[in-house]
Amino acid sequence: MKGLLRGLAVYREPRLLAILLMGFSSGLPLALTFSTLSVWLREAGVSRTSVSLFGLAGLAYTWKFVWSPLIDRLPIPLLTRWLGRRRGWAVLLQIALMLALAALAECDPAVDVTALAICAVTVAFLSASQDIVIDAFRVDLLTADQQGAGAAATQLGYRLGMIASGAGALYLSDTAGWQTAYRVMAGLMLVGIVTVLLTPEPRRLAPPAGDWLKTAVVDPFVDFMRKPGWVLILLFILLFRRGDAIAGHMANVFYVDTGFTNTDIANVSKLFGVGAAALGIFLGGIVVARLGIMRALLVCGVLQMASNLMYIPVSLAGPDMGMLTLSVAVENIAGGMGSAAFVAYLSALCSPAYTATQYALLSSLTAVPRTVVASLAGSVVDHVGWIGFFGFSTAMAIPGLLLLLWLLRIRRLALPPGETGLVPGQGS
Repeated sequence: MKGLLRGLAVYREPRLLAILLMGFSSGLPLALTFSTLSVWLREAGVSRTSVSLFGLAGLAYTWKFVWSPLIDRLPIPLLTRWLGRRRGWAVLLQIALMLALAALAECDPAVDVTALAICAVTVAFLSASQDIVIDAFRVDLLTADQQGAGAAATQLGYRLGMIASGAGALYLSDTAGWQTAYRVMAGLMLVGIVTVLLTPEPRRLAPPAGDWLKTAVVDPFVDFMRKPGWVLILLFILLFRRGDAIAGHMANVFYVDTGFTNTDIANVSKLFGVGAAALGIFLGGIVVARLGIMRALLVCGVLQMASNLMYIPVSLAGPDMGMLTLSVAVENIAGGMGSAAFVAYLSALCSPAYTATQYALLSSLTAVPRTVVASLAGSVVDHVGWIGFFGFSTAMAIPGLLLLLWLLRIRRLALPPGETGLVPGQGS
């Protein structure tokens, strides 16, 4: 019981509320260019293969490390002087996101799918850019021993944002239409804007003075490459969430094909499911605090992989709400635990002087399965069916776990600075 209370105590930090609300702003646009958009497209008669190809709109999440040095170092006239570098960039991007979502609301996939694709790409680019700022804001704002709780808080906020843009948008689409749903989502970007304005600019460790290009672009990557085993670390980041990302990318299309209504999907997958994911994130933060980052990654990663198999009973049972609820509960709790441990790992890898650029690089790798690999998922379903597809997505998680086991054996390569991997209080 004392161990549990020590794990819970980390959530008392008031700054975590701001991190949670920024996470909401970060999670809101993602569903509107991926899972929620896929329902809109499928209802408009777009094929499964074409729907999955819309995942390529998220390539910005994969390449955001390219322009992250600009966001990390470049001042914005007036805004930087008024708000600070982190807050100035955050507010600018959030206002732009609000306008881009409003433009997406005016599209109709049944009339002009190209215009909708252009708007979706724009939203994804702005959303990825916002993530650069918010991730750096979180790492800069919190101390080293708060990063696990900060990862859990930002993931919880992220999931709450996805409740709004998932369940909320689906409810609105049934009652008021897709255009109204997206207009409301655009208005919800005000949550992030207000939060940033009310949160003080974090104190930062400035990079060394010198040539701007060198300090902003070259040095962050050179600094990361000084870490022992940096190639293995990058490969692990690329592989760890691959299976979960592939399955999740096609989940809404699967629900529509199985016979569930938009309201069914909203109630169970988007509302109850995100609540289950929030519970998983909360539990994941405690697991990280008790086991250390690396051991938490292994435990949560195995659960995350196994949970993909829960889609198969739903496929066999058809539109059965009880089976859907059970499947969504297991999959989202395990996925939330995996997310909390993984974000804590990425945060611990970043050097304070280059937070935005390095975190953008690492999180860009996590987006590769969700965009490039998952964009082919519709074609896999067309060839092997839904049961074969979910077996395939489960198998795709195995290489990442095997690499993690190897990294655990060579701890000096695997562990972030200061991370022992031991349970607190058990010594070295």
